[in-house]
Formats: sequence, C-alpha cells, structure tokens
Amino acid sequence: MWAVFQCVVRRDLTLAMRRRADVLTTLFFFVIVVSLFPLGVGPEMDILRMMGAGVVWVAALLASMLSLGRMFSADYADGTLEQMVLSPQPLTLLVLGKVLSHWLTSGLPLVLIAPLLGIQFGLSTQALLILVMALLLGTPVLSLIGAVGAALTLGLRGGGVLVSLLVLPLYIPVLIFGAGAVDASMSGLAAQAHLALLGAFLAPALVFAPWATGWALRISLD
Repeated sequence: MWAVFQCVVRRDLTLAMRRRADVLTTLFFFVIVVSLFPLGVGPEMDILRMMGAGVVWVAALLASMLSLGRMFSADYADGTLEQMVLSPQPLTLLVLGKVLSHWLTSGLPLVLIAPLLGIQFGLSTQALLILVMALLLGTPVLSLIGAVGAALTLGLRGGGVLVSLLVLPLYIPVLIFGAGAVDASMSGLAAQAHLALLGAFLAPALVFAPWATGWALRISLD
C-alpha cells in the first residue's frame, strides 16, 4: 500500500509540474492579495502590524479554495477516478495521496513565501516564526476539508461556487486560531494554545476527511 501511495503522490506531482500555470496562479493570487493591502491601507506600521496575520491567513484560505477545483476534476474527466474507485487498494489511501499532492503544490508554497510577505506588515521574527508554524498546521486542514467539498461537487454545474459554500464555514475555526496564534505572540502571550488547537483540528481531519472524501467520490460517480 505504501508503494501505491507513493505512486499516486508522484503521479499528481508530475502532472502538476506539467501544468505549472495552475500552480503559479494560486501562488500569484496569494502574493497579489497580501501585497495590495499595504498599498490600500497606507504606510502606518501599527495598523499594518495589527492586521498582518489576518490578511495573510485570509489570502491563504482564498488561495486554497481557488485550487480545490483541480484536485479531482482532471481524473474525473479522463476516467482515472473510476479506476481508482474500482482499485483493490483502499480508496482512503489513494485520496490521502491526492490530498498530500494538493498540499505540496498549493499549500506548501504559501507557507514558504508567507514570511517574505509578512515583512511588509512589520511583523517581528518571532511573529513570522509563529505564522509559519500556524500555516504548517492549518493549511493541511484546509486541503483535507476542501477535498470533501471538491468530491461532493464533482461534475456539478457551478461546482466552484458550491464547494465554497460547503467548506468556508468549516475553514473559519482554522482562520481564527491561525491568526490568533500570531496575534498572541505579538501581544507577548504564549501562542502554544492556538497551535495546539490547530493540531487538534489536523488530527481528526487526517483520520476522517479521506474516508469522507472516498464516500463522496463514490456518490458523485454514481
């Protein structure tokens, strides 16, 4: 099963590199949204520092939602998804491989570039470190929850709008505690509680989201 998992991840990463425009679109959207706020708000550093963590997290959330549509759509169009469902290997494992590939191509680049964008808001080194840690814990949750929504709306007309309506309420706790970790660090408080809650969101999402996504894929294909 480990070999099958590696094969799914390697295949999706290879396909993503062949469609670099889709990957770069998500990254450029994140950079543009975060960079426009300092230009619109003005050069007042106290205001920028106060809103920096929230802006980065909202942009990361929207960028993650922007990339959900391509998680299963290509495999659905060419029939690969049906073969995965009929495969003797556990569908949950195959889904987990696709979610990992999605995070590596859409979530991890956001985590890596977030410290550079956080400098625009005057965030301290400690705040930037907490921001990266919060994104490392939070962005996989966004991909896991988003996979369920993407599977439920697969093949539907206007699926992009529907998946946004489905997953956005579930994203809000991750947004609150992710931005709250940075705010707590900037206020001189401990951010461990917020990071622990993000980890608490990640643990059940890793267990239940692939299973729910597998059932949603079966429903969509039927």
